Amino acid sequence: MPGFDVGARERLNRERVLRAAVSLADEAGIAAVSMRRLAQDLGVVPMALYKHVADKEELLDGMVDTVIAGIAPPDPGLHWKGAVRQRVLAARRVVLRHPWARQAIESRTSRTPTVLAHLDSLAGAFLAGGFSADLTHHVMHALGNRVWGFSPELFNAPEPAAPRPPAPDEQEATAREFARRFPHILAIATAATGGDLAAVGQGCDEQFEFEFALDLLLDGAERLHRAGWRSAAPAVP
Repeated sequence: MPGFDVGARERLNRERVLRAAVSLADEAGIAAVSMRRLAQDLGVVPMALYKHVADKEELLDGMVDTVIAGIAPPDPGLHWKGAVRQRVLAARRVVLRHPWARQAIESRTSRTPTVLAHLDSLAGAFLAGGFSADLTHHVMHALGNRVWGFSPELFNAPEPAAPRPPAPDEQEATAREFARRFPHILAIATAATGGDLAAVGQGCDEQFEFEFALDLLLDGAERLHRAGWRSAAPAVP
């Protein structure tokens, strides 16, 4: 089309800046996101970004908002437990698509309207199910970071540098000593691996463990709700 400038097809605005920042973090990790690098990717000077985000912290807030805004709402006809479960697992799918998001979410100290809307949706599901505000408060605490789709992993550890493989007699002696000192951990490891202790270092099935803990918490919350649970009256100072 005569006179149409292809380069001006998408003007720089806040949404475009945040989308580019999310793409950069997806590709290179959150540590790679800087105003200079982002400006380079967008083909603008760094100062142009400050018209849309005041600083790096506001940029990170906006990136988290962009990710959370992608969490699909639950089906409106679901029972409270199904609605909470569906929304939490939707959050998990989003976080798994953006591996950097967990670190960014944990680093945020402010609650933006987008963040509050997600929390409000979960709290609303409990309240719509007949939970008291008191019980909802404590259940939300128990869910913790699972509301964002992730949870602390108890057994998995960062992979260290590969050590020298131990000699068979050293390995056997180490196994005997471990069994003597930590018999209960050994019992757990044996159950988790079906007896193949060589698989211990491969870690647990995180998706299974996440859903197991989520269901455990929701089942417990349902039991307390049915029993008319309420927290103890606060102590008088």
